[in-house]
Amino acid sequence: MPTPYDAPRWTAEAEAKLKNIPFFVRSQARQRIEALAREAELETVTPELVEQARLEFGQ
Repeated sequence: MPTPYDAPRWTAEAEAKLKNIPFFVRSQARQRIEALAREAELETVTPELVEQARLEFGQ
């Protein structure tokens, strides 16, 4: 089981969606998405999670 400090794996599709986020907020978005994944006890970031985060964060 991953520790809270382990970064979740990203699917290729989720990485592609992350690249649609402007570069100047991308690292912050990645951190927030990974935090959401950890809160949901997910080991993998999916495109659906990236989209959910985008809607929650209002982008």
